[in-house]
Amino acid sequence: MDLELTFTQYNIVYNAFSFTIAAMGATTIFLFLQRGQVAQKYKGALAISGLVTLIALYHYWRIFESWGAAYTIEGGMALPTGEPFNDAYRYVDWLLTVPLLLIELILVMGLSSAETRAKATRLGLLAAIMVILGYPGEISQDAGTRWLWWFLAMIPFVWIVYELFVGLRQAIDNQPAEVRGLVSAARWITVVSWSFYPIVFIFPMIGLTGGTAYSAIQVGYSVADVVAKAFFGLFIYVICARKSELEFARSGAQQPAS
Repeated sequence: MDLELTFTQYNIVYNAFSFTIAAMGATTIFLFLQRGQVAQKYKGALAISGLVTLIALYHYWRIFESWGAAYTIEGGMALPTGEPFNDAYRYVDWLLTVPLLLIELILVMGLSSAETRAKATRLGLLAAIMVILGYPGEISQDAGTRWLWWFLAMIPFVWIVYELFVGLRQAIDNQPAEVRGLVSAARWITVVSWSFYPIVFIFPMIGLTGGTAYSAIQVGYSVADVVAKAFFGLFIYVICARKSELEFARSGAQQPAS
């Protein structure tokens, strides 16, 4: 999209991408380093959490490079260079990471192998379908088309919310009392953070136009990604660490040294 931006609009997006790269990178390193501090059964959840932020780190670096190549600063304005800004990196990232976010939530619950496979497969597929349905609307400039694909993408989103709060109710109730509130809160973090995306998606349909809408979308998605991936990954670590402490204490095993 060849849009002229003010220097402020360009710079806010530039800094949002830079911050997101730093957040994803720091979280990735932390999560992989902490795998040795949790019980064996929760190492997979931390590994997937770290993989999510690692994938996001790579794609945000590519987005950051593409943003810098797409604009040049002249006379206090950010002018298109003719090099297109490749926003498709974002949807490729979501197609990979959004299903994994749900899988890491399932893994941290410590369900049976059969339950884990069934719920992770169902929620992962719903998440992938949601992302795929959103893309045609994202690249359209027509408000009617955007609303159509927004509505279609909201169908699997609502189904995911139902699964998290109804389908997983028994699994939450079966969690140890000491961590039940944390696991329940993880569901809320998922739903609240994911709700940012459909809100940001409709910015151009509710009155925002031109560079204002364009920059607001980029910043909005970046903030949503930091919360949904980096912050959520750290929260998953807290759950893994707490559940590991409980299991080590009950079994009498020695917890790995920090």
